[in-house]
Amino acid sequence: MRRDITIQARPRNQRGKNEARRLRATGAAPAVLYGAGGDSVPVAVSPKELTKILNSSTGHNTIFNLAVEGGENVPVMIVDWQNDPIKETLLHIDLKRIDLNRRLRVKVPIHHTGEPKGVKLQGGLHELITREVEIECLPDQIPEEFTVDVSELMIGQSIRAGDLKLEEGVRLVSAPDSVISHVVALKAEEAAAPAAEGAAPAAPAEPEVIKKGKKEEEGAAPAEEKKGKK
Repeated sequence: MRRDITIQARPRNQRGKNEARRLRATGAAPAVLYGAGGDSVPVAVSPKELTKILNSSTGHNTIFNLAVEGGENVPVMIVDWQNDPIKETLLHIDLKRIDLNRRLRVKVPIHHTGEPKGVKLQGGLHELITREVEIECLPDQIPEEFTVDVSELMIGQSIRAGDLKLEEGVRLVSAPDSVISHVVALKAEEAAAPAAEGAAPAAPAEPEVIKKGKKEEEGAAPAEEKKGKK
């Protein structure tokens, strides 16, 4: 989805780990701009501004403008990024130029609404199988999300990718029969668990040591009698 956002960038003349560390020390992050038949251009951007875009409702599907100092001003998307595992700050970003007149493939998240009847009335379990689907469309047609109402689902019923309502010009790339979510019956062992917990515990078996001891005592008497006879 296209947004009226412009992010400033400046060209990078040097590459490498040392240069990346120097950039991060100044509050910037290294990035690469490429695609749409243009050259690959190393740039420096604000990680805070791009983090806001990634955390927005449209996330990495957001199309925004990148204004390179002394260079181009083009619509782009974030196609890949690397986070610091501890600080969770952006370490590197890949930005792709977007041709607004050319179709592209993107993955769109799925949002579920309602509580299935199969859960409320039949005691079933609602399982989410697929959280996003892939579609093909023009950049301005990218939806923020697909909303799926699961209220009518009963046990044994499911919603598949082919059931999604697509706008004109949007094509489903994911397999139409792939399950998005379904309601299943609880397993028999799970249902039987409460009954098993309330059952009386079985009586412990007599220790084998005691049985063995009795045999040893029984066998000791004849030995003492023989000793006494001698």
